[in-house]
This record gives sequence, structure tokens and C-alpha cells, in this order.
Amino acid sequence: MARSKGQWRWRAEAGLVRVLLGLSRRLGAVRASALGGAVAGGIGPWLPVSRVGRRNLEMAFPDSDAGWREAVLRGAWNNLGRTMMELPHLTRMGPTVEGPGWEIAGQENLPPPNHPAVLFSAHLANWEVLTRATLTEGLRLGGFYRAPDNPLVDAELRRLRLGDAEIPLFPKGSKGARQALRHLMDGQPLGVLVDQKMNEGVEADFLGHPARTATAPAELALRFRCPVIPVHAERIGPCRFRLVVEKPLVLPESGDRQADTRSLTAAMNARVELWVRARPQEWLWLHRRFPREAYKR
Repeated sequence: MARSKGQWRWRAEAGLVRVLLGLSRRLGAVRASALGGAVAGGIGPWLPVSRVGRRNLEMAFPDSDAGWREAVLRGAWNNLGRTMMELPHLTRMGPTVEGPGWEIAGQENLPPPNHPAVLFSAHLANWEVLTRATLTEGLRLGGFYRAPDNPLVDAELRRLRLGDAEIPLFPKGSKGARQALRHLMDGQPLGVLVDQKMNEGVEADFLGHPARTATAPAELALRFRCPVIPVHAERIGPCRFRLVVEKPLVLPESGDRQADTRSLTAAMNARVELWVRARPQEWLWLHRRFPREAYKR
């Protein structure tokens, strides 16, 4: 009975997702993005998860006033709603000088095709654009992926994200780490989002507080001595983005692999912090990035 109830819930959730995605396709990219932003921006701040966002903003910007933090939180919900409703249009978008799509700043910093590299980013603007944009530049960017609990929703989202492109996605954990290692050994770039809380890894400063951070990106980069390239998306118009590709970080060479891993991980966090502080309304403030004790208030 429990299994049938679970399957019924999966089908209901998947049906709702298909309705929303169908509405998005009917509206077109710009109007769908605007609708998603308006709905999420209006409803999101009233949801219980927004308590986490408010606490994160208090910790990151302790000298700010409550009104400013509420405006940032609404902006973050608006961005999230836009990102979700833009999903059906990703595979139809491309590099363009105007309208839905993206432009690339720092294109010369991208690695050449068939060359191992670690590109790290964060949940900023529409982070799903990163894989599509690098694909148009000839890069088969593999990445880690945590599948939704609902396999029907997972299948729908994978199709929207990837289209017909054969882009490798690795499960989190030891199996995924081995697959990512093989991907780099084959001369392919790896893309990672490094701004989520981890239960393992090391504590590295982020937004003025210690935050548990995965070390796998740094460990892989140091093993291959390959470029570690900061890259993030900025929302610059209705369903329009700028992909900012920065110069590779300098790899530490102390001879102490553990110390070098911590140093490189801290450097990644510091770069992400710069992006978040510059455009706070475009970051996903709704996850528990800091230790559990920070949210006991």
C-alpha cells in the first residue's frame, strides 16, 4: 500500500511539473520567466523555508537593516521562479547580442576542447545556462548531479537540461568521484557548483563564517595540475544572461597536498563570496549553508 501511495504521489508531482512546463512553453521564454518570478517572489517569502534565507542574510550582512534583507530575499525568490520557468527554453537558447540567450565575457579564459580543467561556479542567476553555454563552445562539461527523489520528475528535468546532448552527469559519492576522475583522465572538463553545504570536506570561510565545503574539486585539480577556472552567470535582462569566465586560480605548490587542498578550497569559496556580495538577489539563500547551530535561533 505504501509503495502504491508513493507511486501515486510521484505521478501527481510529475503531472504538475508537466503542466507548469507546458504553460512555460506556451507563454514563451520572456513571459514565462516574468510569470515565474512574479509568483515565486510573491509567495516565497511567506513559506517556512524563508526563515533559513533570513538567517543566512543576517549572518552574511550583519550591518544591514531588515528591510534591505527582505528585498534581497524577494529578489532571490524571484530569480528562483524565473530559473524554473526558463528550463523548457534552455535547449532553444544560444549566444546572441539581444533577446533570450547569453553572451560570454572572458571567453579567452575557457579551456580548449579535449583539455582537462575544473570550472567552478555557484547557484547564481540561472546556473543551468552554464552547461548549455559551454557546450556551444565545444566543451563537454561533466558535472555532479543529485537526482530528485521522484524518478518521473528526474527524467523530465534531465531531458530539459540536456536535450539531445550527451553530457555526463555523475552521482554524488565515491562512485561519482571515480567517474569524474575518469572524465578528467579522458581530457574533458569538469563543472562543479561549490556553494552548497556538505556533510564532509573541510571548514572554509564563507561570507564571514566557517562553512563545510567539499574538497573533491581541489583534490582533482591538484592531481591533474589542470586549470581551475571561476565562472558564473549574471542575469542582465529578461531571460538574458552574461557568462563571466575569469582567469584560472593560481594552484598552490607547497608540497603538502592536504594544505594545498585546503588553500585551494578556501580560494574557491572566497571567489564565490565576491559574486554573492556583488549580486545578492541572484543567489540561492534558501539552503542551510552554515553549521546546524547557526539555525537554532
